[in-house]
Amino acid sequence: MSSSLLSASLVERVLAHLGVRAARPSLSFLAELVAAYTRAVPWETAFRIVRRADVMDTAVCPRWPAQFWQEAITMGSGGTCFESNYAFYALLQALGFDGYLTINNMGEKIGCHSAIIVRLGAEKWLADVGLPLYAPLPISPDGETRRVTTFQHYTVRPDGRNRYQIERFPHPGRNAFTLIDQPVPDDVYRARVAADYGEDGLFLEKVIVHKMVDGRPWRFNMEETPWRLSLFGWGTRTDYDLDGDPATAVAEFFGMDTAVVQRAFALTEG
Repeated sequence: MSSSLLSASLVERVLAHLGVRAARPSLSFLAELVAAYTRAVPWETAFRIVRRADVMDTAVCPRWPAQFWQEAITMGSGGTCFESNYAFYALLQALGFDGYLTINNMGEKIGCHSAIIVRLGAEKWLADVGLPLYAPLPISPDGETRRVTTFQHYTVRPDGRNRYQIERFPHPGRNAFTLIDQPVPDDVYRARVAADYGEDGLFLEKVIVHKMVDGRPWRFNMEETPWRLSLFGWGTRTDYDLDGDPATAVAEFFGMDTAVVQRAFALTEG
């Protein structure tokens, strides 16, 4: 994939949105970008739901990196794994990082999750803003690696040729996903992004938003009733009631375009 997917001027706007200054590719810069992404860009389904309602042809439903970042900057949007990681990968390439996209498994669900492998010299690092992981994780076929962050402890465990189990603690689902460490060609990845808007697409029937707000991870999940905002700590969860119109409250709390979130609520409730 060419970094031309993002213009130089758009890259400057993205970095300003993330609150990050350009630097040479390094682990510290990658970690800074990942952390900034979780603060500025939500994992969310509302924009996908509205996009699918407005565009009948699933082949043109995807919000490719330029559109993804424009909407993130101007409307507070984000996405789920395939679009989010593709947009982040485009940014990394534009900033001079070397790496590739992967398509991975979650339990018995095959090919349902994407992630990025970044090469830094002889080392490989897993970057995944589509889950999200809160830091890059070291990948080694020689044995387990670990990374400690404020909100999760991660383990990367080799599990066969080019396979790794990505585990997290504390979390009710300790196994995050199975990494398949094989580069996915751009055309294959783009086809998978489009397919995620089709009949078997994920997260098209419920509004979910997850984002770091004031340095802490918050979530709204329409599946959980009564509807509330949830704050997560080290193995803890605290729920807070929504004030007023739920869609408006969710949009304002996470800094997302109110009209889009209201429409997503109406589409899913209907």
